[in-house]
Amino acid sequence: MPVPELQLYDYALVRVVPRVERGEFINAGAIVSCQRTGYLAAAIDLDEARLRALDPWADVAQVARHLQALADICAGEPHAGPIAQLPHRARFHWLTARRSAIIQTSPVHTGRCEDAQALLAHLMDCMVRPLILRACPGQSADGGAP
Repeated sequence: MPVPELQLYDYALVRVVPRVERGEFINAGAIVSCQRTGYLAAAIDLDEARLRALDPWADVAQVARHLQALADICAGEPHAGPIAQLPHRARFHWLTARRSAIIQTSPVHTGRCEDAQALLAHLMDCMVRPLILRACPGQSADGGAP
């Protein structure tokens, strides 16, 4: 049986920092880029209750619009403006540039995978959505160490 070829990828988590001066954030999505295959995608899952726990006055609708704009730029949607028309690696670097705003990204992480789309789903399950809903490698179903 042939061994699947592993592809080099980069990813960053999308964070919502409702009060930048406090430095508190929730993970609300992930961006995955695989240069060799031309893959660039973002997944977003804003947990309103977790956001409101950090800032009861957060404008959830505005945050959701900004997150959708990020996903649209990532997807190269024509209505997302000139940044969305850049080559996929340029878009990834623009999206993951350090900024001091309500929407930020984590440092970029690199690895190898067989399937970038499956990796994006895995990142959403293990790094964005509450752990109490599922077990991830290295953790028990209750979120603790195995």
